Amino acid sequence: MLTFEGNIPSRLPQIGTSIFAVMSKMAQEHGAVNLSQGFPDFPVAPELIDLVHKAMRNGHNQYAPMPGLPKLREAIAEKIYNTYQLSYSPDEEITITAGATQALFTAIAAFVGDGDEVIIFEPAYDSYAPAVKACGGIVKYAQLKLPDYHIDWDEVKRMVSNRTRMIVINSPHNPTGSLLSKTDLKALEDLTQQSDMLVLSDEVYEHLVFDNNRHESICLYPELASRSLVVASFGKTFHATGWKMGYVLAPANLTAAFRKLHQFIVFAVNTPIQHAIAEYLNNPAHYQQLGNFYQQKRDLFVQQLSQSRFKIIPAKGTYFQVLDYSAISDLPEMEFAEKLIKEYGIASVPLSPFYNQYQNNHQLRFCFAKTNETIQKATEILCKI
Repeated sequence: MLTFEGNIPSRLPQIGTSIFAVMSKMAQEHGAVNLSQGFPDFPVAPELIDLVHKAMRNGHNQYAPMPGLPKLREAIAEKIYNTYQLSYSPDEEITITAGATQALFTAIAAFVGDGDEVIIFEPAYDSYAPAVKACGGIVKYAQLKLPDYHIDWDEVKRMVSNRTRMIVINSPHNPTGSLLSKTDLKALEDLTQQSDMLVLSDEVYEHLVFDNNRHESICLYPELASRSLVVASFGKTFHATGWKMGYVLAPANLTAAFRKLHQFIVFAVNTPIQHAIAEYLNNPAHYQQLGNFYQQKRDLFVQQLSQSRFKIIPAKGTYFQVLDYSAISDLPEMEFAEKLIKEYGIASVPLSPFYNQYQNNHQLRFCFAKTNETIQKATEILCKI
């Protein structure tokens, strides 16, 4: 093994391995049912696989245009208009990315510099803060309020300064499964009016909304959309997280700045998969039925746990269910999560790593994007604890 003996000037010296990788590795080592990392254990639609194969066989295997295939961007523009009644230019306002994480990093890197402040809400998906810090920005943390993980907008107003460059929102929310409401979006709109603040809206679970709730997309609020970058994920939508395919919606001037970095971070995204998804989007049912599909899985998961000692924190969206174990153990979240893997054979993710400073609310996140057989097996284990 080779070792560099010199000084290593890390941009993120305090950052370790992602909690998702840690828990999945531990699950594998102990042969546990893995409900930790957020990926489905059921197959991608055969029709979509066939479309990728067709694109490859038809010779679509070289670089795509840097912003993405025109026909895919056109299909996305049509999807957005049909869903939210807002028009985005395929040429100037839509960019295909190598997954949502690349989109998020590029959006932050394009606009955040030394000393710029970025407000994020915690528990927060673990890629936001490191991206801000790597770009020299300063993260300001606003905590979502228990028990339903709502935003205290008065607190947010007090955090805003003349150095606030961006606010990052995420709905449906990972890890809690909560949703932003119309009131939240109106508050954000009022807060950002007559300012230079940008909004980065992580909407990768946009179609995974339950109980007849509406996903309050930035796209439903044109004034907010005019200062926002919206991130979406085909990997989440079409059960193909390993394909790393997403996109960004933004006004033309913000898109131009985004693409300046995008071209040097990834340049272009997988060509045959772009061709396949462009064709697959022709049938809106492929994404419009997702909410019902995942609600059935959430309901099965919750129903099977009705006799358990866990307290269920309502999941309004995503494919994650938060369980409160305070009636079972006083152990800190990470220790209890490790105990579940090693002693019971079930893997989850503690919520504490989603905070900047240690929190212990005795809550774990479980992914129910699994076959019904996996859900049955997992809940049988959880009911014995």
